[in-house]
Amino acid sequence: MTRKKILVTGGAGFVGSHLCDRLLKEGHEVFCLDNFFTGQKQNIVHLLDHPYFELIRHDVTAPFFIETDEIYNLACPASPVHYQYNAIKTMKTSVMGAINMLGLAKRVKARILQASTSEVYGDPLVHPQTEDYWGHVNPIGERSCYDEGKRSAETLFVNYHKQNNVQVKIIRIFNTYGPRMHPNDGRVVSNFIVQALKNEDITVYGEGKQTRSFQYVDDLVEGMIRMMASPERFTGPVNIGNPNEFTILELAQKVIELTGSTSKIINQPLPSDDPMQRQPDISLAKKELDWAPTIQLEEGLMKTIDFFRKII
Repeated sequence: MTRKKILVTGGAGFVGSHLCDRLLKEGHEVFCLDNFFTGQKQNIVHLLDHPYFELIRHDVTAPFFIETDEIYNLACPASPVHYQYNAIKTMKTSVMGAINMLGLAKRVKARILQASTSEVYGDPLVHPQTEDYWGHVNPIGERSCYDEGKRSAETLFVNYHKQNNVQVKIIRIFNTYGPRMHPNDGRVVSNFIVQALKNEDITVYGEGKQTRSFQYVDDLVEGMIRMMASPERFTGPVNIGNPNEFTILELAQKVIELTGSTSKIINQPLPSDDPMQRQPDISLAKKELDWAPTIQLEEGLMKTIDFFRKII
């Protein structure tokens, strides 16, 4: 195998750190770029002594120069608590980050993958969501800094490909969970697990009938690596998610059962712009990448609960 030089932006984040682990395991040289807004050093501290791992503190909104063969562009806060904290910064990270990384890819002729999101579908009027669905997004809503930032990044990727022949890959990531999630990121899986382990009330918004499809982080990383290695003609976008759909209430009950918690479930009003249904159609990923998730909810939750037990 050829050892590649691979740049991972947002490499100290939840998903980025798992991707760095996997790429190093496969024998590549990894440059991990992070500004530590939501990334955490503890996610990659075990890699700092690795001879082929390099950590660079940098913000993707500023240009960056390096010799590299592949770029995984993951830099962007991905939970509502973090991306709404500084909405302008979130939008800048998605747009300026894409421009800077695409510029780098163009200069050094690197292949580049964009971590886009199921949020580009907004509150979908089509169920499940296929890649040719244009979405139903509120451009001035609470979540729009993230949704529209990622939509703009997809536009940039497609046009860099058409105009400048840059080899691009776009994946749309659906709800992902696993070890190294930020305990305070406000995402439903980490929220429920932390509340359950502390035997606190578990907060469910609305009646908990809204649905989500949860994929374990290792399945996502596998999908990313397959997408990066896919034929040049296939640029995506492609959905990477677990099509098994659960209501939020079912998730809360499952977490209580697996943690052996004494937590009670309490209901609070729904936040604005919260999508009611989210489920990927993954036919395209199956066909083009021969990819499908292999880790189901209970197994993945057990691993995630073990991680949170150690840090709480």
